Amino acid sequence: MRQKLNIITLGVADFQKSVDFYEKGLGWKKSDKSVDELALFPLGGMVLALHPLKDLAADTTLSYQRSEFYGLTIAYNARSEQEVDEVLQTVQGLGASIVKPAQKVFWGGYSGYFKDLDGYVFEVAYNPFWPLDEHDNLVL
Repeated sequence: MRQKLNIITLGVADFQKSVDFYEKGLGWKKSDKSVDELALFPLGGMVLALHPLKDLAADTTLSYQRSEFYGLTIAYNARSEQEVDEVLQTVQGLGASIVKPAQKVFWGGYSGYFKDLDGYVFEVAYNPFWPLDEHDNLVL
C-alpha cells in the first residue's frame, strides 16, 4: 500500500447542519463533485467528506457507538498562535465545543482542541518546528 491517504469521511448526524458548519461557518469550499448527501471539501491533495452517519455505518456493516474520545484527532496547523486562538473562537461561535483551550504545550508549540457538531476531535496547533509551505502543506 502506498504511503498516502486520499479521503477522510466523517459520518454526521445532521448532514445539512454539518455542511453549513464547514461551508458557511468556516468558509470551506465544496467541490462541484459533491452530490446529495456527500459533501467533498478539497484540502490540498486530500479530501474531507461528510456523509450521513446512518448510511456510512450501514456501508461499513458496523454499528455506530458514540464515544467521548475515538482515539483519533484531526489536526489543522496554523501559521501563528494568534490564528490558533482565532480558529477556536470561530468554531466555538458555530456550535463546536472547546475540549482544551489553546495553550503552550510540552512539545514547544501552542495548541487547543475542539469537538465539531458530531463529536469529532480537531486539534488546532501552531508548531514552530514544522513550517508550512506556500500551499499550506506541512514541511517535515
